[in-house]
Amino acid sequence: MEPTTLTMVLAGGAGTRLFPLTADRAKPAVPFGGRYRIIDFALNSLLNSGFYRINVLVQFKSDSLIKHLTQTYQLCRLLDQYVDIVPAQMRYGDSWYKGTADAVYQNKNLINDANPEHVLIFAGDHIYKMNIKQMFDFHLDKNADVTIAAIPHPIEQASSYGVIQVDEDWRVIGFEEKPENPKPMPSDPTKALISMGNYIWRTDVLLDELEKDASTDSAHDFGRTILPGMFKTHRLYVYDFMLNTHPGMTAAEQGYWRDVGSIESYWESNMDLVSVSPVFNLYNTKWPLRTPNWHLPPAKFVFADKERSRLGIATDSLVSEGSIISGGHLNRTIIFPNVRINSFCYITDSIIMDGVEIGRYARIKRTIIDRDVNIGPHVVIGYDPKEDRRRFHVSPGGIVVIPKGETIKAGKKPFVPVGEIT
Repeated sequence: MEPTTLTMVLAGGAGTRLFPLTADRAKPAVPFGGRYRIIDFALNSLLNSGFYRINVLVQFKSDSLIKHLTQTYQLCRLLDQYVDIVPAQMRYGDSWYKGTADAVYQNKNLINDANPEHVLIFAGDHIYKMNIKQMFDFHLDKNADVTIAAIPHPIEQASSYGVIQVDEDWRVIGFEEKPENPKPMPSDPTKALISMGNYIWRTDVLLDELEKDASTDSAHDFGRTILPGMFKTHRLYVYDFMLNTHPGMTAAEQGYWRDVGSIESYWESNMDLVSVSPVFNLYNTKWPLRTPNWHLPPAKFVFADKERSRLGIATDSLVSEGSIISGGHLNRTIIFPNVRINSFCYITDSIIMDGVEIGRYARIKRTIIDRDVNIGPHVVIGYDPKEDRRRFHVSPGGIVVIPKGETIKAGKKPFVPVGEIT
């Protein structure tokens, strides 16, 4: 008989570096890839791997996230299968969650009620596919107290993560959270082994460590205050995500994991989806990605007026249901449902969310447009950095972000034919 498990998905993060996309929603609720929310990737990995008892711990600006979860993940209670939403309840004191460990500690009653042998604690704000059953089997095989999912990462970028050292058996012999000088992997000095924020715990060990941490004045965080000291007294192992496989996986997807914590990384991860052979494949029916189905009509492309360049075209793009491309040209762009692109537009390297309408002759490049935005005709965005920074929110890497519900008035610049756009 398989050991019993319970999963806690941490989905309370404010995602301040993704502002203004997180102005009205938590980071795990940020839309991604034309149809999904960021949290869908962690939840689908769990469900596809056979883990059906899931608590999602929410906190900041959770309304959008709660609506998404209730509309999507309706499992069978009769078979003890559920995705339950757990808001911050302040069971122990008058504060919200102080850290990842405190979030689980404040909901330890759920662990006691479920009485599992092992508790999975997974982050709800990363983009990846993972056959978690393989990690769980590794955890059992090693008789580990805690197993940490980790992946090799360029050492110059590793200071933003928990960096782990392991012996030849992948047992943890060192752990530093966000070190200034990350220690390289012995086998590759250009890489460091970083934590993915996904853990499997023996339940008794978890509850004991949470109680000890709760009685101290600390950050109450797994990566910063609990795991760095535990490897000296407990059996901590690392599961190498590079070895993970799932049904229908392409070679390009091996080890694909993105922490979409900044506007640049969010934009880049979306752009990973639009190539001819995408590094992250949404079309694998053997590993389904569930999300709400809004029962909208098919996307429509209209006008074939070549003489006037009034062509409804999308090249290397994703176009979701309910959208109408009415005589405009999309290139390397992701379109969410119910978007209308009007005639003579040219949009490239951009992300356009639900309910957006873009007026005639608009030119848009390297821009993220949040939902329900109305952009007037002749508007130009993404071509003049100085003008963009004067009018819009622009990331350090030059990605323009238009917040939810904005109206951008018609531009004054004359129309430039599509063929002349650079």
